[in-house]
Amino acid sequence: MHDDGRYDDPRVTGSTGAPVSRETDYQSWPPSGASAQGPSNRPPDVESGERRDLPVTGAGRADSTVPGGAQPAGAGGRVIPIRRNAAARFEAPVPQQPTPEAVPDATPGPVFDTTAAFESAAVEPAYVSRETPMREEDDPPLAMEAMRAVQILNPSGEVTMPRPERTRVMCVANQKGGVGKTTTTVNLAVALALHGNRVLVVDLDPQGNASTGLNVPHHTGVPDVYDCLINSVPLEEVAQEVEGIPNLWCVPATIDLAGAEIELVSVVARESRLARAITAYPGHFDYVFIDCPPSLGLLTVNALVAAQEVLIPIQCEYYALEGLNQLIQNINLVRQHLNPRLEVSTILLTMYDRRTRLADAVEQDVRNHFGDKVLQAVIPRNVRVSEAPSYGQSVMTYDPGSRGATSYFEAAQEIAERGVKEPVSRNA
Repeated sequence: MHDDGRYDDPRVTGSTGAPVSRETDYQSWPPSGASAQGPSNRPPDVESGERRDLPVTGAGRADSTVPGGAQPAGAGGRVIPIRRNAAARFEAPVPQQPTPEAVPDATPGPVFDTTAAFESAAVEPAYVSRETPMREEDDPPLAMEAMRAVQILNPSGEVTMPRPERTRVMCVANQKGGVGKTTTTVNLAVALALHGNRVLVVDLDPQGNASTGLNVPHHTGVPDVYDCLINSVPLEEVAQEVEGIPNLWCVPATIDLAGAEIELVSVVARESRLARAITAYPGHFDYVFIDCPPSLGLLTVNALVAAQEVLIPIQCEYYALEGLNQLIQNINLVRQHLNPRLEVSTILLTMYDRRTRLADAVEQDVRNHFGDKVLQAVIPRNVRVSEAPSYGQSVMTYDPGSRGATSYFEAAQEIAERGVKEPVSRNA
């Protein structure tokens, strides 16, 4: 044996002058430098294809260091006859457990039962990672999503949210567009209606998005809130039941509402037209949600006069905070001159992106300024919330197990509990 990486074994090479490389030359190949047509240096038994018994080690390779062709079985190996010829490579046998006959000097030990081992592994799997869930936690995301869906849809109707003693008229307002006013109105109304509350949604936005989200017809010619404001049509004649959601009604808005602000200029008591229509409604509602347009015009003023509480959705971005002061000033003006019962009762943070520091900074600023008026529930950015209106549904029924549905459900529950613990002035 030399340190140059080659073997000089006469039994393998046939001569001491032609070393075999461990990297390129194997027992069935010609030695380095020999051509395939030249004289062979392999042993006669290999050349003639005779049967030869070679000792096999635990690694499945012939022990080439044993001189004189001796065939002792190495540790953990036994003698296995192998037929080789000049054209075939060395085929390593499958390692097997040693037997007392092959190793006469070894003491028989316990035999490992592989069948029992596999059966026990199938029954009791080994969890080697701390991140791997245990047996009792198999598929936790699916199980938790199913539990949330059942909790939100409430198919049995047994679970109910607290019902207020008097009607709570809530105006969902923010002069900035795209902060989630309509989405908040629709999903909060559905969540409360699914849990035993009678809810009315008044769509006061000429775009009619709240009507779309509740799958209520609002094309031209349909009686809508415009008729109530301009023509003094009773509210019960234009309210429509929402299909598939018990205890939920909607007053739709058509494109005709776009000209209502101009027509209301010359109407007597123009600021309180909606308030009188809601008060004259013969039925009783636990909640009335008014979806305002993204402006501070006469439609929004009508909503502020009709309501006792203001719910302000705030997008977790800087632009949403920029116009908040002006909205608060208008609310104070309405309180001083038109509706002294009005107050900002609820702030809801929407479109929260936890990956950004900006969202955290906006949340901290809002909570520091408004204190307990900010709901603990925060609405995250969720694609399911945006997909639901395209199917004429709220996210509560479109994907009740999503993060968006769960967040709105928690917000609705918090609003219901706050109304019971801290009642505010409400109309009978």
